[in-house]
Amino acid sequence: MKTNRIQFFLVFISPLISGCSFPYYWQAVDGHLELMRNQVSVEKIIDNAKTSKVTRDAIKQIIEAKIFASERLSLKDNGSYRTYVDLERTFVVWNVVAAEEFSVDPETWCFLFVGCVSYRGYFNESSAIRFSKSLSEGGMDTTVVGAIAYSTLGMFDDPILNTMVDFGEQRGVSIVFHELAHQKFYIKGDSELNEAFATAIEEYGTALWLASVGDDEEITRYSEQIKRSTDFSKLVLSQRARLSEIYSRNISDEERRKSKEAAFDLMRQEYEELKQTWEGVTDYDNWFDRDLNNAHLATVATYRQWLPGLKWVLDTQGLESFYNEIEALASLSFEGRRSKMHIWTENATK
Repeated sequence: MKTNRIQFFLVFISPLISGCSFPYYWQAVDGHLELMRNQVSVEKIIDNAKTSKVTRDAIKQIIEAKIFASERLSLKDNGSYRTYVDLERTFVVWNVVAAEEFSVDPETWCFLFVGCVSYRGYFNESSAIRFSKSLSEGGMDTTVVGAIAYSTLGMFDDPILNTMVDFGEQRGVSIVFHELAHQKFYIKGDSELNEAFATAIEEYGTALWLASVGDDEEITRYSEQIKRSTDFSKLVLSQRARLSEIYSRNISDEERRKSKEAAFDLMRQEYEELKQTWEGVTDYDNWFDRDLNNAHLATVATYRQWLPGLKWVLDTQGLESFYNEIEALASLSFEGRRSKMHIWTENATK
């Protein structure tokens, strides 16, 4: 039924979409249809003797986490995460992120339903790489980032994917909290707020979940992981501020390029110093193991620039009041939301 609805919708809107946009929408619909065609009920996967213990246990945890999300986090209890799809690949989509050579702000693309977002997603990796290359050839900084899940914002019932369970039980639980948070609150055209909100609920919910199952070792491990993530985010945001100042200088483009390169060299040194406080943990070595650019910084900032402020509201006011504060943002202009979040962020750093 929902497959037919998607196909009918695409035919209906096709006259409204420009010629260059239609192939992109088609690959998105076709990619989602692949998921719908291959979904199997979670009961069948759990009962199948061929299902690995790792997959079975992870799916069971996600089912329990969905109930937990409804009862403890006031997230939607709907038809999502009642089926399973094995994509036989590591990522479900690949997102292209881009920024101008001398800008820390990501490029945005505007789509039906979701508004303008700071990435362009593809279900085929080679298509994403091809689009990224075309932008790079035009002088932009780009990166391609694999995603292990995405949300249809409640328009359809999202399945559990192998990409969600392959990273371990706790990670699958965190992903479910994050994606269900998108179903609860989403403002078109504000990727930074949407992702910061979902990440805040993800981290808050995961900590509650681990406390409820009484796994002290996992609680400690997760707490340390969040601290490293926070340290890394501060490093990235500091680099963005540094580059923003460089790009605003009244100097030649060649001088900007040299200063940009020097700034990234300095950032690498700062990371090596930061790692010394992590007692040998190398969580972000792979992130640094490439030629970094503005787009790489944008991928982090989109999720974490406003996270400290939102977590401050959540920690100081509680979940219900936090939801009320976030809903109140929806009535504000973009500038009004930023003004409010600036205040929260300042309070978080006091």
